[in-house]
Amino acid sequence: MTSPVRSPMADLPALPDDALRIVALGGLGEIGRNMTVFEHQGALLVVDCGVLFPEEHQPGVDVILPDWTALRDRLADITAIVLTHGHEDHIGAVPYLLAERPDIPVIGSRLTLSFLSAKLTEHRITPALVEVREGGKLDRGPFSLEFLAVNHSIPDGLAVAVRTRAGLVLHTGDFKMDQFPLDKRITDLRGFARLGEEGVDLFLVDSTNADVPGFTTSERDLAPAIEAVFRTAPRRVIVSSFASHVHRIQQVLDAAHTHGRKVAFVGRSMVRNMGLACELGYLTAPDGLIVDTQTLERLPDNKVTLVCTGSQGEPMAALARMASGRHTINVGDGDTVLLASSLIPGNENAVYRIINGLTARGANVVHKGNAKVHVSGHASVGELVYCYNIVRPSNVVPIHGEARHLKANADLALSTGVARDRVLIAGNGDVIDLHDGHAAITGAVEVHEVYVDGHTVGVLTEDSLAERRALGQDGVLTVIALIDRDTGLLAEGPDVIARGFVHDESAFESLAPVLEKTLAGAAERAVTATAELERRIVRATESWARKALRRQPVVVPVVIDA
Repeated sequence: MTSPVRSPMADLPALPDDALRIVALGGLGEIGRNMTVFEHQGALLVVDCGVLFPEEHQPGVDVILPDWTALRDRLADITAIVLTHGHEDHIGAVPYLLAERPDIPVIGSRLTLSFLSAKLTEHRITPALVEVREGGKLDRGPFSLEFLAVNHSIPDGLAVAVRTRAGLVLHTGDFKMDQFPLDKRITDLRGFARLGEEGVDLFLVDSTNADVPGFTTSERDLAPAIEAVFRTAPRRVIVSSFASHVHRIQQVLDAAHTHGRKVAFVGRSMVRNMGLACELGYLTAPDGLIVDTQTLERLPDNKVTLVCTGSQGEPMAALARMASGRHTINVGDGDTVLLASSLIPGNENAVYRIINGLTARGANVVHKGNAKVHVSGHASVGELVYCYNIVRPSNVVPIHGEARHLKANADLALSTGVARDRVLIAGNGDVIDLHDGHAAITGAVEVHEVYVDGHTVGVLTEDSLAERRALGQDGVLTVIALIDRDTGLLAEGPDVIARGFVHDESAFESLAPVLEKTLAGAAERAVTATAELERRIVRATESWARKALRRQPVVVPVVIDA
């Protein structure tokens, strides 16, 4: 299907008062940076505002934000930001949006707002937080909101029902249907069914496991495998998990206590989040079980448990530094490392590199591939079909997933009887209008990847990343040309400084005549501007390098007057 012509949000067709517009600025066709914008009667409502973590081909990038450029001249119209749960791919970009308008009310559950508040403190933002619970209702402008409990891999997840004059929308957030959750808080299927009886005009459905048959395994089923790790580990147990995965950390604490081990958290985000979870009662531990790392150093290895970040191969996280020997914790023979998180698509190489590094250092690495130590936080095929059958939505838009997940979820909706023209597979930026009970893609706004690189936001471009990749793959050549300004020719042979690839000095001997010819040609045409001479040196050197070195290094020219 041909993509609609892209245009700014303000230039889209006027929206009737009895219609609702939905635009995903992230989260469609990817696992991360979830952000959905609802527009009705001139007001905007944002659901989730998360980050996407970079892949190996994006060197130096910290996180990737949704692109809300199309909203920038309408920030005053945002009535609230609703957060479905506390994972980074749903809350991580909130500080960057609030930096542009700090007084936007942020609505979420207790744990979600607690995690967010700690992040906002680091950004020196004092937010307007509105805490809600499942069963709660709240009006924000023309949007009437109702919140329903859903279980996920983090406590306090919420689905949100949005009522407007255009109809009823149900947004699942990330969810599954664990019938025996660790916190005994099950997904509110009765609420889903009740909304279905009322008439759900548009169903926005988590797609992450839409291509996984059956039902997602219960968290409780992991207990035997985790217990076995603690029972058989001869020395230290090092557990790596997401810093927000409270359920999994609770299982680790329980197993450590059973086997007489003490536990210390490693890494700033892990220490912060688990401290908050303990304070709020979402994480429970007997007195004395959780200690600091200094206390652990005085204990025998078989009494030690460390819980750290880095399960996705993040290069600066604690686990990656342990694997490369750059951490104060020296992993060695007899240590057991437990990777207790899912493998996010795109991170495979980085994770396996860490597994190999830890194994080479003598550790026994236990992960999803060789033991039942992780279950997904997302609904599989059986659960999704069940939900379609009890909600019976008029229109469906699969969300939160790569292209294959969205397509699989759309096929499930069709299999339960939703009409083909009412199942929409949309991409980031696509504009969906709900009017007179029918949803359709009516246009699109332009969206890009917004890179956070150190203290800069949105400054790094694809061209800059391409240059970084070239530096990493093909190195850099600095060519220093001393030019006689009277003749425009080289006063002496060029100096070449190479970095990033193996070479010997003789490799550059053939470059000198190439540059001499290039500068002679420039002199014949009376070209004397330094910038133009530098451009010609770059082109000539790049062409020479492709032939002589079979490389495409970044060329840095330096022109000096003799």
